[in-house]
Amino acid sequence: MADVDPLASMDPQWRGHAVLLVPVPELEPFARERTRFYDRSFLSDDPRFFQAHITVLAPFMAVPERSRIAPIVDALHPFDFELSQLGVFPDGLIHLRPEPDAPLRDAIGRAVEAFPEVRGYGHPAPVPHLSLDRLSPQVSVQSTRALLGKLVPAHCRAERIQLCWYESDHCRVLDEWELR
Repeated sequence: MADVDPLASMDPQWRGHAVLLVPVPELEPFARERTRFYDRSFLSDDPRFFQAHITVLAPFMAVPERSRIAPIVDALHPFDFELSQLGVFPDGLIHLRPEPDAPLRDAIGRAVEAFPEVRGYGHPAPVPHLSLDRLSPQVSVQSTRALLGKLVPAHCRAERIQLCWYESDHCRVLDEWELR
């Protein structure tokens, strides 16, 4: 596959952002390899940091106050979900949607309500998903499925919410909350 930089169109003044997310350790081997392929500077030495995740809300251009996140987390409980069906958004993003997705939609709804100033990557109603790759002349749904191998279907359990910082050479976990 040819080396394609999905970040090439980003603003050169971009200095990172925070993401509220649910880590998905079951897909971490795949996500780390794809990150390594596209841009190694987004790999983290923080052992708690997961490339594989489902975004609850982002981007936060500044680190949000913990007191605004706590009520979102306090309303949630650990839950199981499965990732098995690959899909493609209109922009070419290849992803997996969690089933059931109701607990994640609830978390996203609570986050959007708590942070109305944050527009989930420009979308008023973000769809829960785990990003895998992007369609290109070298990447297809079939090639992505083949690379996933036995990782999918993935039977997952959401047990925590993390606030992570994404920036070249500075990706890290800022805070973490266990779901009870």
